[in-house]
Formats: sequence, C-alpha cells, structure tokens
Amino acid sequence: MSVVSPQQLKLKVDSANDVSALLLRPLAARACFVFAHGAGAGMAHPFMETVAQGLSERGMATLRYQFPYMEKGSKRPDPPAVAHAAVRAAVAEAGRSCAGLRLIAGGKSFGGRMTSQAQAISPLPGVDGLAFLGFPLHPAGRPSSDRAKHLADIRVPMLFMQGTRDNLAELRLLEPVVKSLGPSASLHLVKDADHSFHVPARSGRNDREVMSEILDAFVSWIETI
Repeated sequence: MSVVSPQQLKLKVDSANDVSALLLRPLAARACFVFAHGAGAGMAHPFMETVAQGLSERGMATLRYQFPYMEKGSKRPDPPAVAHAAVRAAVAEAGRSCAGLRLIAGGKSFGGRMTSQAQAISPLPGVDGLAFLGFPLHPAGRPSSDRAKHLADIRVPMLFMQGTRDNLAELRLLEPVVKSLGPSASLHLVKDADHSFHVPARSGRNDREVMSEILDAFVSWIETI
C-alpha cells in the first residue's frame, strides 16, 4: 500500500486566530473525519497520528487541527466560543478540501466535547455524524452527567467509543445517557481500556490491538449511518 503524507494547512478561526491543520487523504477515500485533539496534547500527538494513519489505511481521510490555545503553546483551553469557531473553521476546510466525501466530525476527549457543543448550537454544514474517542462526561473523581445535557439537541448519529476503565465517564452514568439519545446514538465499549485507550497487560491484549478494534468499529459505524 502506498504511503500518503499529510498536507499542511492553515485555518482562519477568527480575526485573532489562525491555526495549523493536517489533511491526510488516501486515494479513493470514502469519508473524512474532522478530528479534534484532546485538552492536553495537540494534533501531532502519537494517538492522533495513529488514528489518522489507521483510518487512512481503511480508506478514510482525516483533517486534524489545532485549537488556538494549543497553537499558541498555552495549557489553558480556549473558551467554548473560540473552540466552537475552530471546529467550524475545520469543518468548512474539510468541505472544501474533501468535496464529495461524507464528513464526520468529533475528536478525542475535549475535542469531541467541543465538536458536540458546536453541533448542538447550530448544525455543522455537511456533517453526517459525530464520533467521540473517549467522551469526557465528567472530571476524574467527580461523577456527573451535566456535560451531556446538550447532546439531546443533536440531530445526527453519534458514536461513543469508550473504555470500560475510563475515569472520565463512569459507565453507570454514560450508558443511560447514550440510551436516552435514542437509536441514532451508539456506544462501543472497549474492554479494560482507560481514557487514553491503554489496557493493562493482564487484559491479554496490547494497545495496538485495541486501536485496531476502535478503528474497525468506527469505519463499520460510518457504513451503517
């Protein structure tokens, strides 16, 4: 299989912020995932790279991008309005760069939550569904489902990919949330995985096998919606 290199892009978020992005589009791509990073690491983090390459091997393009705070080297995430503007700028760029492809938006942890909030406020143009790699339902040690309230306002299919040991989403809270969203919401549980989708050695699996499970489940879900 030929190796495809990512294309470096610049996105204009607003009058004060431009951010970097990486478009990885394999030949004969079937869809594009507009892929936002988590709160503590940017678009070039190994997790983001692995997901992008794995999806490319499965015929899916990805557009990874920075939130403005990460672009500036800050550790403090942007206010929601700024983060939502970055999501919209990335979706608009994906619509231009991947014209004709289905668009799925979402991301890792914080990036997925900001994407869902943006979608709930006003639908993201051209986006067929949302996918979350570790939805951060609550802070660690402070179980609550308050962060899920906006999900009821979303009218596109959603996929939650969640580790069963994720300390940012207790299953006793997450499972009823997903069920309440109706048949358009799906939950794929990754046994023994934590919020970063790491698994302990005693599980009998390694992180590479877990990643393959996640990516296969993601692509299969896209084909069903």
